[in-house]
Amino acid sequence: MDKKLSKLTDNELIQGYRDGNSDCFEVLLARYQAKVYGYIFSVVKDKEIADDVFQDTFLKVIVTINSGVYKDENKFIHWVMRIAHNLIVDHYRRGNKMPMVPNRPDFDVVQNLKLQDEDVEHRIIRQQTSANIRKLVRMLPPEQRRVVILRHYGKCDFKDIAARTGVSINTALGRMRYAIINLRRLAQENNMHIEL
Repeated sequence: MDKKLSKLTDNELIQGYRDGNSDCFEVLLARYQAKVYGYIFSVVKDKEIADDVFQDTFLKVIVTINSGVYKDENKFIHWVMRIAHNLIVDHYRRGNKMPMVPNRPDFDVVQNLKLQDEDVEHRIIRQQTSANIRKLVRMLPPEQRRVVILRHYGKCDFKDIAARTGVSINTALGRMRYAIINLRRLAQENNMHIEL
């Protein structure tokens, strides 16, 4: 790791990453990965789920930073932890499972409960959305399509995707980012409503 980069603040590293220096993101990742992963694992208590949530957290961080939406407020790690927490909640909502409840005063149990089952209308909408996404995925360039299929249908982590496709993890993450951008554009062009 570059010692000069490791002395930079979070905001300086984010700006460096925005300016095209991917090493800046590697420093941010190294700085916080133990804390973020530790939190995720302490809640989900499952290595595979923790790995997936961790990777999805940093994919969302990358997409948000690259889109210019992230605001530098000297609260980077708090923002990342909030993303991780929300993805954990989403995971349990999707699986209709109840998470282990951490014994912490700041943990809001009510916020994490799914209070009612998905009704038939929502299930039909979800199935239609899945069908639309599959159609759109087939329209992606081959390298982006492969990353999406391996990640979301094959449940591979980005390390596995990088190994299977013969590229770096950053390249795999970049292809996923462009795939999401292209899926949104294709959905708009085809008048399909999807949430990515």
